[in-house]
Amino acid sequence: MKEVILIGFYQPNDALTKFIHSAQKEFKLQVRYLQEYTALGTAGGLYHFRDQILAGNPDFFFVMNADVCGDFPLKNMLDQHKKSPASICGTILCTEATRQQSLNYGCVVDNKDSHEVLHYVEKPETFVSTAINCGIYLFSPGVFEPLQQIFKQHLQENYKLNSCSVAGMCDGTAFTGCYDPNLPSKEMIRLEQEIFIPLANTGKLYAHHTDRFWSQIKSSGAAIYANRHYLAIYRTSHPERLAKSKEDCPTVRGDVYIHPTAQVHPTAVLGPNVTIGKHATVGEGVRVRESIILEGASLQDHCCVLHSVIGWNSTVGLWTRIEGTPNDPNPNKPFAKIETTSTFTSEGKLNPSITVIGSNVTVPSEVMILNSIVLPDKALSGSYKNQIIL
Repeated sequence: MKEVILIGFYQPNDALTKFIHSAQKEFKLQVRYLQEYTALGTAGGLYHFRDQILAGNPDFFFVMNADVCGDFPLKNMLDQHKKSPASICGTILCTEATRQQSLNYGCVVDNKDSHEVLHYVEKPETFVSTAINCGIYLFSPGVFEPLQQIFKQHLQENYKLNSCSVAGMCDGTAFTGCYDPNLPSKEMIRLEQEIFIPLANTGKLYAHHTDRFWSQIKSSGAAIYANRHYLAIYRTSHPERLAKSKEDCPTVRGDVYIHPTAQVHPTAVLGPNVTIGKHATVGEGVRVRESIILEGASLQDHCCVLHSVIGWNSTVGLWTRIEGTPNDPNPNKPFAKIETTSTFTSEGKLNPSITVIGSNVTVPSEVMILNSIVLPDKALSGSYKNQIIL
């Protein structure tokens, strides 16, 4: 691994700059953010920044959507990719879903022996396959050939040929095309629909199947779910990262991560599935379960935090209870994924979800907040249930 490139349409900000700086320092690897001039779809940015991606002549490069988490078998993908025919453009990471949930994802039909992708459909209306696209890809540089073809096709489509004649060209000739500003940008390319579908059954696209943990991160509840699985991965791959109950230390139940700079009172009880971030403070008698406490947050004495995310530099007061409702996959259905529910019910009420306390929020003592979202920079008073606090 030589370099990490982040591509997005979002304006750089202090949080992103700080994250990139800390990642470079920790992993001793170059990390860069390349900003698109307009939203270019799931593949337009790849083509737009192709020269920077191909700088240094990489043999292969991974592409990962930013809204998925998992235990990605990247080494296994690379091994399979190298053994595939020389004509290969890409390998898609796939996992299993239920028949019903598969309709919400890109569905892959592949040869069970060679794993060549024979058919690809993005969010089909009827059942196609329980093998779904994980949003993790391994590409050879040859993938830029079909990207270039789509780009040229868009360039032609952006000019609608018609019978009108436009006079006054600088060379005195007539022009028979009219630019249509309502058409999408010529560089807007959809990886799934415009690249994968035509590459299927051409010997250039393959699938790699995994049964490891994978989840989309479309909600804060999914972040709590992913946190649980990452801590479980630590248990086998990096057990030294997990906290343990010891004398004069907080009581730890299950998998818990405490950043070395955090201060946790010995009488606190943490776990299972809790992450305590940098410079966080956890006071006397505090109870935390299934939650993420972000950098600089302060949990004052005897408060209780369950199924929640506490934002940067926020304060939870004495004897306060912060609680949310978990949004886990159906345990009775094999391969079930987290359901992406709407924020509000049809009656306009907030759907039950985990509770999120935004950054720089002060929650007073002796209040209760259930299934609510508190936006940043608020000072609260009273108790809240199923509310978004602006």
